[in-house]
Amino acid sequence: MVRSATSLVPGPVAVLPADLAGWEDLQTVLGERGQAARCQCQRYKLAPKESFGRLGVDELRHRMREQVGCDEPGAGTSGVVAYLDGEPVGWCAVEPRTAYPGLLRVYRIPWQGRAEDKADDSVWAVTCVFTRAGHRGRGVAHALAAGAVEHARRSGARAVEAYPVTRSDVTWGEEHPGTPSMFAAAGMTVVHRPSHRRAVMRVDL
Repeated sequence: MVRSATSLVPGPVAVLPADLAGWEDLQTVLGERGQAARCQCQRYKLAPKESFGRLGVDELRHRMREQVGCDEPGAGTSGVVAYLDGEPVGWCAVEPRTAYPGLLRVYRIPWQGRAEDKADDSVWAVTCVFTRAGHRGRGVAHALAAGAVEHARRSGARAVEAYPVTRSDVTWGEEHPGTPSMFAAAGMTVVHRPSHRRAVMRVDL
């Protein structure tokens, strides 16, 4: 059940920093099977020579638990958790861009035409937006995107980026970075298109 804390955004979906949420709540969102359960939001965290198969789910889950700080208010965290009617229904990964070495490799940040230091940890990044099965289509993802931006703002970020898929012909698993509409509603605009399938969106805070 949702903890007695103030949501980062107004509306029916309560969005909390993950250190104010429960670890079991977050694992309920990710489930026991499927891509989210296997990944444990570590895709962009892995070192170049690491792999999901070599590390195993238990190690990935252990790493995520240390990163999110669930059940430890004030410990700092790597994302936000959404609740609807008191039930945990969504997760969004957001923290300084420098926390994602894999992200920097994949998207070759900074993008062409912009001179920006890759080591600037005041720029935050949203890398995953996930809504629990059975609760999609109810505004959870949009609330998560808005909550991620607000969490970054309160944590001292000067900007927040996202990397949504821009095409509709993708599998469900490819949509974990989110969609342009949810980030546009959170105040972001497109600043670069690294490919025909991907956009870089950003809001300066």
